[in-house]
Amino acid sequence: MDFRAEYEKWCTDPYFDEATKAELKAIAGDDKEIEDRFYRTLEFGTAGLRGVIGAGTNRMNIYTVRQATQGLANYILSQGEDAVKRGVAIAHDSRNMHDEFTDATALCLAANGIKTYVFPQLAPVPELSYAVRTLGTIAGVVITASHNPREYNGYKVYWEDGAQVTPPHDTSIMAEVAKVTSFDQVKTMDKAAAIEAGLYNVISDEVEEGYFGELRKLSIHPEIIKAMAKDIKIVYTPLHGTGLRPVQRVLKDMGFENVCIEPSQAVPDGNFPTCPYPNPENPDAWKLALELAKEKDADIVLATDPDADRLGVYCKDTKTGEYVTFTGNMSAMLIGEYILSQKSANGTLPENPAFVESIVSTDMGKAIAAAYGVKHIEVLTGFKYIGEQMLKFEKTGCNNYVFGMEESYGCLPGTYARDKDAPAAVCMLCEVAAFYKSQGKTLWDGMIDMYEKYGYYREGISTMTLKGIDGAAQINEIMTKARAAEPKKFGDYQVLAIRDYKNDTRKDMTTGKVEPTGLPSSNVLYYELNDNAWCCVRPSGTEPKIKFYFGVKGVSLEDSQAKLDALSAEVLGQFE
Repeated sequence: MDFRAEYEKWCTDPYFDEATKAELKAIAGDDKEIEDRFYRTLEFGTAGLRGVIGAGTNRMNIYTVRQATQGLANYILSQGEDAVKRGVAIAHDSRNMHDEFTDATALCLAANGIKTYVFPQLAPVPELSYAVRTLGTIAGVVITASHNPREYNGYKVYWEDGAQVTPPHDTSIMAEVAKVTSFDQVKTMDKAAAIEAGLYNVISDEVEEGYFGELRKLSIHPEIIKAMAKDIKIVYTPLHGTGLRPVQRVLKDMGFENVCIEPSQAVPDGNFPTCPYPNPENPDAWKLALELAKEKDADIVLATDPDADRLGVYCKDTKTGEYVTFTGNMSAMLIGEYILSQKSANGTLPENPAFVESIVSTDMGKAIAAAYGVKHIEVLTGFKYIGEQMLKFEKTGCNNYVFGMEESYGCLPGTYARDKDAPAAVCMLCEVAAFYKSQGKTLWDGMIDMYEKYGYYREGISTMTLKGIDGAAQINEIMTKARAAEPKKFGDYQVLAIRDYKNDTRKDMTTGKVEPTGLPSSNVLYYELNDNAWCCVRPSGTEPKIKFYFGVKGVSLEDSQAKLDALSAEVLGQFE
């Protein structure tokens, strides 16, 4: 792409509005900025669109959103008349430009004769997934950039099962989007005309009430909640995102009475004024909620990301009086252990139960599943692959889903949706807290009980941010070199096997035997190590980062942390 010619076109073509032209004219003379905005078209990948909001082909704006939507529309049209009639459900979170991008999406689809169903207010990702399944639409779109910094927005596509698109739909949609090379190919229409034609419909409150009803059904021991409702003190922050209404509602429905909301972060705001990086994994995002927790002497502190699919947790350690952070692995293991143990005890665990997690999640999941005779299934990173397994179970009856999780602070404890569900995780974790409180224990005590039962599994993650054209090239170079290197050791750890998911190989480093991984192709390298340790490296699918994951098993908190620190230092040292 001739970035300068494209820049001039956007500055002069009457197709683009005056605000867009003014933004671009303001950077005249800044060749580096112009190149970054126009050196490519914002990539529509397997995770959809995600980029910095602004004018340009490599930015999130109404024009690039419409362009991507035209590709989606073309694919839906190719699926036949029934697909067109079924239409598309559309939701958004609190990010900047959410209304503009929602309407750009809906009106492009409508102009192609495809019905749309639009949420009238902020809606969490799992509610969109539920809506796709409930309304019977062929697809769904969520306008969100999840936990990215404030300058980003994005666009995620779901298929009729309620999960993000997987093969063959994802690659086919990508191919259709790639064919839309000119804005002349993109359709749109007037909103009033779309409403009049029945092509732009507002989703009714019945859908949301149905979603809340499914969350209430998740409770295993409502009698414990009833007994402990006044005693459990909960502090919650939605981090200026979508979670406030659903989380408040479900906690009230379940009977929890002592819930405090962090007031300054309760207001939806795409600028995220109190937490520039609104990610529950980021310690800086917790400052205000932890201050409130100390003031209220809270038992647990909860935070959801802007689109409310991820949940972060802190818990008070009564022995020290300090608040202890839980990783996504830890909180998911608490929920998973609770579901499997209590359903096993009361006889409600289904036949052929399955526990599904991503390859970079904790190995404690394998131990928990084995303890209750539950099949453990590993999938690639991305909750859509867990959703893909759920669809397989639904179609074949080979297994029954009981729980699924990713290390990245997301899990799903039910089958009503096909994506991570933070409000559902809130429900379950608060019930787990009540369960332990009824025994005179905290969530942290419960975690220690699990470590003593299964072993002190500890995991970590490090990231390397490499932005822009040069950054993308550096990431590719790191992965290429790593793929060729085939290390024998990481410090004191022997490399037992290397899984290269891009080339679908698992090489035994002792025998040299090579066999397929059994999973789809993905740019991921996974190293199986001795002593129940592992590490993994992959580029992020949504951010300009390369990610390093580590896992160990020790005999105490101190032992496992020392092992984790040593392994991560050794791995990062080899890759830097």
